[in-house]
Amino acid sequence: MHIGQLQYLPLTLPFFGALVFIFLVLVALIEVGVLRYAFMRLGIDARSAMLLLLASLIGSYINIPITELPARDVLAGQSLTYFGMRYTVPMLVQWPGTIIAVNVGGALIPLCLSIYLLAKHGIWGRGLIAIACVAVVCHLLAYPVQGVGIAVPMFAPPIAAAIIAILISRDYAAPLAYVGGSLGTMVGADLLNLDRLQGLGAPVASIGGAGTFDGIFLTGILAVLLASISQPALRPRKAR
Repeated sequence: MHIGQLQYLPLTLPFFGALVFIFLVLVALIEVGVLRYAFMRLGIDARSAMLLLLASLIGSYINIPITELPARDVLAGQSLTYFGMRYTVPMLVQWPGTIIAVNVGGALIPLCLSIYLLAKHGIWGRGLIAIACVAVVCHLLAYPVQGVGIAVPMFAPPIAAAIIAILISRDYAAPLAYVGGSLGTMVGADLLNLDRLQGLGAPVASIGGAGTFDGIFLTGILAVLLASISQPALRPRKAR
């Protein structure tokens, strides 16, 4: 087993480059002070947020294997298109089945940040509602893509998360959008569809990776934009 073969970009270079460009625009807006206060409303300082977003981009390359499904016909070394996005199918050899992995940038980092925001604002109950609602939407929209795994339309998670977060609480719309969009996508698109992976011929099915990483990353961007137009700065509550 060659662990290095598990490490690959979740999108083809042009589409991954588009996410990098969005990240650089966000950095520029922060440097001129346009969005700096928005991060304070979200519940995290701008410098830390930028480091986390950068870590998400870099971490999207890293997949941690957790289990393996029995052997089936596997597609490898291709790029496939779904809803206009081109996803990378890694070239793997000596792998008889589908590897289930966890993506660092699209799963582990959003999970840790979501737990932090839930605790900081004391919105555990509302957070669970947001996660459940986004999970239902993503589960309904999730589509099995041969060779890739489960994919959802890129803009579905951030848009659904924004609408649901505003309906639940305008004061906490930004953190709820991030938590609901990130964890809801992972639950609804990835975890609830694990039983559908075996027949897709995907050499690697990465939770938070190809198929869902773009939506999760854009959810973080949208949460910042929501914070920039939300209510006055929030004061953390004690966790209940």
